[in-house]
Amino acid sequence: MRELRVAAGISGVEFARRAGWRDSSNVSKIERGVRPASVEHVRLWCAICGASEQRLNELLAEQAAVERMWVTYRQLNRGGLKGAQESVRDRYERVKLMRVYCAHVIPGLLQTRAYTTAALESIRVEQHVEVDDVAEAVAERMDRQRVLRRPDARFVFVLEEQVLHHRVVPAEVHAEQLEHLLAVARWPSVSLGIIPLDAGRTVDGHRVWPEHTFVISDAELVTVELVSGFLSVSQPAEIADYLAVWKRLMALAVTGEKARRIITSVREALDA
Repeated sequence: MRELRVAAGISGVEFARRAGWRDSSNVSKIERGVRPASVEHVRLWCAICGASEQRLNELLAEQAAVERMWVTYRQLNRGGLKGAQESVRDRYERVKLMRVYCAHVIPGLLQTRAYTTAALESIRVEQHVEVDDVAEAVAERMDRQRVLRRPDARFVFVLEEQVLHHRVVPAEVHAEQLEHLLAVARWPSVSLGIIPLDAGRTVDGHRVWPEHTFVISDAELVTVELVSGFLSVSQPAEIADYLAVWKRLMALAVTGEKARRIITSVREALDA
């Protein structure tokens, strides 16, 4: 936006005057990203600065992509939890390679019904969701797990070992969840890696820190789960960054029998 104005030789004060604004503070806020640029702002900048139709369309496309990047959970769950679950179903059914990293919670695709119920009940309370459709949302997530049986897709999970130890559900639910992980890890379309608690977290001289939960769908989209919402990253350069992080995290993980031994050890500790 700023480059348009500078290229046109228009000062911030003059731009504000032409836009009919009281002062140039809005110009500065929008150009510095303090205030998100709307479709109307993009059109206004291009009109005042004499940008071409092609440049207008490019900027509108960029604005739309940025607007879709961040969705708060309050927005997503406003009408209930079931709708939020349904909104991502198509992505799971189309994906060919999904890579999932989790440092805090069992991934939704690997959760048992009881674990999912506990998780979504907590989400409903924490996010003040008025509609009580937890049962319907759980049913939707359970049905979505059928994608793990798709012969034309692969689902690769990397979990920090600490996820296995987090006691956020009753012991019997926790035990059932760990047993389910052992079973699902043997499915043909699923690969499960565990990063041991005592892993030396250095790969090629690079320190590998735990990350926020993220999902890479093919090499086209990355979603990152944060406290208040999630990011959707679609820019190739940014996706490349996540692929590089994934490669380092994967290098720390153990799979197959070694991963199963870790899960079994945690499960047996529940009965100790």
